[in-house]
Amino acid sequence: MPSEATHTIPTSLAGAPWLEQPETRAVLASLAAAGHEARIVGGTVRNALLGEPVTDIDIATTATPDEVMAAMSAAGLQAIPTGVSHGTVTVVANHVPFEVTTLREDVETFGRHARVAFTADWAADAQRRDFTINALYCDGTGTISDPIGGLTDLAARRVRFIGDPQARIREDALRILRFFRFHARYSPDSIDAEGLTACTKERHLLAQLSAERVRAELMKLLEAPGAARAIAVMATHGFIVEILGRAPRIGLLERLVAQDVEHQRHADPLLRLSALAVAVEEDRDHLAQRLRLSREEARNLVVIDPRLMALVSLDDRGRRRALYSVGAHDWPRMAMVGAAAAETPATWNELAALPQQWPVPKFPLAGRDALALGLAPGPRIGALLAEIEAEWIAGDFATDAAGLRTRLAARISESH
Repeated sequence: MPSEATHTIPTSLAGAPWLEQPETRAVLASLAAAGHEARIVGGTVRNALLGEPVTDIDIATTATPDEVMAAMSAAGLQAIPTGVSHGTVTVVANHVPFEVTTLREDVETFGRHARVAFTADWAADAQRRDFTINALYCDGTGTISDPIGGLTDLAARRVRFIGDPQARIREDALRILRFFRFHARYSPDSIDAEGLTACTKERHLLAQLSAERVRAELMKLLEAPGAARAIAVMATHGFIVEILGRAPRIGLLERLVAQDVEHQRHADPLLRLSALAVAVEEDRDHLAQRLRLSREEARNLVVIDPRLMALVSLDDRGRRRALYSVGAHDWPRMAMVGAAAAETPATWNELAALPQQWPVPKFPLAGRDALALGLAPGPRIGALLAEIEAEWIAGDFATDAAGLRTRLAARISESH
């Protein structure tokens, strides 16, 4: 097993704001009043121990779903049976949702779906989770319970499967992508060799996953601080071509991630995906279909057209024409990737700021202007407006709306 630096991890979460908030206390107190044990579990505990933000709070309990429903009803809290067959009830306290799940152990596994039995055994519940750092529990006093050894791995920033990695993966192939995503998010050092070997052996199982599940996991991975490092490992072992159906551009992604860090930019997973795998329009269309991207997500994929590199040599007038053509929405994102692709990114960083220096004007004429001047409806309107717009652009956008309407009136008069 690789030797990583060990980081200091708190021994207790007592006094944590999310643990002390009235809503959390109310749910825990309701279960305790009904005679049931409950602990916060998983990502909530992991992130809290790492000093990272806690958003959702998941609770594990010895109570069955029916007992959870009864305990919440007695306490006047709303309980929704969102996943009773899997032991999960969503409890809402003062508009704050909590997923409360009964302890479980696998009786039989078959792919993503497993036949589970409810249990009161915390260690058995921990054994069916994916990674050791996700099998950490915290009771209402902030006391940590670690039945699998997750604290040691968390301190070493090591992402390690629980038990047999191949068995965990065969239970749900999405764990392959989660392994790389957690490595990108939490582990700045070398990847766990046993886990990587298991993922590689079971790589063929990725074909069983829905595009929606792959897309969600890939976006989270690309947003992580170590995205470039994890993607490089995935590319070396054949995962990226398997997932995207495109040869990856690892170097471009690495440079974009490095510049995100340098300029303290928020990670944009779609921009990083563009750097990784979008060279022409066909790539954008391919990824949109393969990953089931929404229309807005597909629009936010930036086509890294080599011809755009010529923008760096344009004069100010030429840059304004290029900005008008590309649009203010896509321009800064295109410039960020251009900077990552260029040997000297300074000019591209300068180009990125152009929309703030020169707000992109809107062509002031529309079809109604031609109709008001007596031109009959038809294709002539569009052709005439396009002609005048081209002249307006060539004139560096100098002519105002009144001048353009005068020009339009003259052209219509000439055609009669």
